[in-house]
Amino acid sequence: MAATALDKLIQDFLDHLEVEKGRSAKTSKNYDFYLKRFTKWAGCKKLSDITQDNVRQFRLWLNRSVKGREGETVKSSTQNYHLIALRSFLKYCAKRDFDCLAPEKIELAKQPSRQVEFLEAEELTRMIDASKKTNGIVGLRDEAILQMLFSTGLRVSELTNLKIDNVNLKRDEFTVRGKGGKTRVVFISDDAKTCVKAYLEKRTDPSPYIFVSHDRAKKGRESSGPLTPRSVQRLVERYALAAGVTKKITPHTLRHTFATDLLRNGADIRAVQSMLGHASITTTQVYTHVTDKQLREVHKKFHGKGA
Repeated sequence: MAATALDKLIQDFLDHLEVEKGRSAKTSKNYDFYLKRFTKWAGCKKLSDITQDNVRQFRLWLNRSVKGREGETVKSSTQNYHLIALRSFLKYCAKRDFDCLAPEKIELAKQPSRQVEFLEAEELTRMIDASKKTNGIVGLRDEAILQMLFSTGLRVSELTNLKIDNVNLKRDEFTVRGKGGKTRVVFISDDAKTCVKAYLEKRTDPSPYIFVSHDRAKKGRESSGPLTPRSVQRLVERYALAAGVTKKITPHTLRHTFATDLLRNGADIRAVQSMLGHASITTTQVYTHVTDKQLREVHKKFHGKGA
């Protein structure tokens, strides 16, 4: 099927995201999917075909759509991803003086307050202790991974992409490239540094990555390809189970634990935003449930004592 005028304009927008905005290839791919899904559903072939009415009808269709074997409806957050992509595209068109639907007329669906899951100190300690019971280099690696995730607040993709040359263990900090290609400074604790050193000293493979697989079953020798995010997720789940943690634990839970630990100990939320690499403070404010609890304790301890 021949590309329409709208298809070409969408491609211009995606190129703009990649080149001018510096967005990742994954972001461009997602935006392409969301925009094409809408234009195909609505039968839009030119920019003027995008109307407030067909956007509203599309939202209704998404809201009522059923996916998967369990018959679940599309989450409101996923619905919003479609709308955010469409709104961004229309903003791009408006800036280029195209006659189009005003982007501000597209409102996002309201979402329920998000609650983050995090580990208490004793739960994290039990998981780390469980990793110590794994013999050999794999045990050293797994302990180092758990310590690094908690110490740095790294996303799992950032952790698996780390190379040995990226991290100078003589210092207590290093730079990591996160979402959208943005760099930030990451700090490493003494415990994490000790564990990473112990693991690297046992390594004999030539891989440049810090965390690699150690599969001796492959071709009768040790494999040293970089760990995948899925592999890290599996090992985190395994140690959570071994430690008797009943919550659903993922590598991202350790990132939440990192942020929660900082706030509980008095860190400023703006500082936590920087350490997590959040572009917006709104994203970091999901952790305010921690400070809210502390405020209640302060109120209980100090209010009305002179009455």
